[in-house]
Amino acid sequence: MRDIALCIFFVIALPFMFKRPSLGILMWIWLSLMNPHRLSFGFAYDLNFAAVAAIVTLLGLFMTKEKRNLPLTAPVIALALFTLWMCVTSLVPINPGSGYWMWSKVMKIMLMTFVAFAVIQERKQIDWVVWVIVFSIGFFGFKGGIFTIIYGGTFLVWGPPSSFIEGNNELALALVMTIPLIRYVQLQMTKPWLRWFMVSLMVLCAVSAIGSHSRGALLAIAAMGVFLWFKSRNKFGVGLMLGVVAVATIALMPSEWMDRMQTIETYQEDQSAMGRINAWNMAFNLAKANFFGGGFEIYDANIFGRYAPNPLDIHAAHSIYFQILGEHGFVGLFLFLSIGAFTWFAAGETKRKARGLPEFAWAGLLMDMVKVSMVGFAVGGAFLSLAYFDMPYYVTVIVVATRQLVIAAAARAAQAAAPRRRANAFDLGRADEPVVAPQAPEPAAAGARGWRGQEAFVRGPVAKVPSRLP
Repeated sequence: MRDIALCIFFVIALPFMFKRPSLGILMWIWLSLMNPHRLSFGFAYDLNFAAVAAIVTLLGLFMTKEKRNLPLTAPVIALALFTLWMCVTSLVPINPGSGYWMWSKVMKIMLMTFVAFAVIQERKQIDWVVWVIVFSIGFFGFKGGIFTIIYGGTFLVWGPPSSFIEGNNELALALVMTIPLIRYVQLQMTKPWLRWFMVSLMVLCAVSAIGSHSRGALLAIAAMGVFLWFKSRNKFGVGLMLGVVAVATIALMPSEWMDRMQTIETYQEDQSAMGRINAWNMAFNLAKANFFGGGFEIYDANIFGRYAPNPLDIHAAHSIYFQILGEHGFVGLFLFLSIGAFTWFAAGETKRKARGLPEFAWAGLLMDMVKVSMVGFAVGGAFLSLAYFDMPYYVTVIVVATRQLVIAAAARAAQAAAPRRRANAFDLGRADEPVVAPQAPEPAAAGARGWRGQEAFVRGPVAKVPSRLP
């Protein structure tokens, strides 16, 4: 039944996606984050819905008249350079002939991200992107939170199979990043019952993330809480709320969860933690020896035997930073970090410019929540191999699109508020200062004639001209 319902919905949506590529991007985001076909049990499980959505969206992009414009801002340029560099490093992998499958997957994500930059330009489109992210990830938080409460946190919470967030740790980080976006949606609600539902969803997502037994998720939530407390005006109230939530969550979790979290302090005795450190050292040593890094596939016995302190302890990178460092070298890591830094600065600039625009109060709030989400990814991602996870790039799309709207509105407001002055025939004024054209002269009163019978341009009452000279 799920298979049939999903296929019918997808087929009905195809012509709308072709006519409006922005709808195709929303479909792509939903399919790539939620992976709804992986929740079916029949023929739809292995169907490549995302590829069809991408093809229809690209066709619509070039054949329809929907507004599109790729903004050449710092985050977009940094992402373009990072994408180009990944193509370069894939040409010289340390294991010849390897990495094509992963390169192809990453390039599809980057291509659709640039399409999103081009077509997501209006507030309603930005809000729809936020909504799709909230629905796609919040779905797992909703059912995972209830599952954790019912079973007291004894069992782990998993994501959709064969996806970036299949693992309990990866899903936990996605949930942590989604909580601030749910808060943004909640503050846009007008009906009390919807606002309370969103509050409940935030709580369930937090419970689900903690119920995943992910130490990285716990650190990410803690970092987000500290950032929220630091940025809040009511530090006592926010601190009290965070403390109550922390105590209630710890009380809910079983003793096994507490034992696992305590290994953060004694990581030297934890085999998993030491395996990650061994992989980090391998990535660092590989990047030092190879300017282009090792390419997408470097986690095997051959590479660990050459660059790891312990050649027998083979692990994935388990860190977005060391993952990029090992696969694409120091240049790749610099470009990757630049994307996050420019997105952060763009969010701050957008909030500052939105302060003087009452109709863009939503933009300042959204940028605050985006920053909280980025803090969660920056901290939690330090312990997971999620450098190519779609969601952080969609967050960049949200920031760039919102910034474009606010910058344009601020320019219009500045132009309207600029002082106006009269121009003359020899002064064209400055390019950024509005100019008032000279007004046509009023016709002179009857009898007031100038030389050669022209109308006299005079000010005030017209003097009486004598009929003959004395």
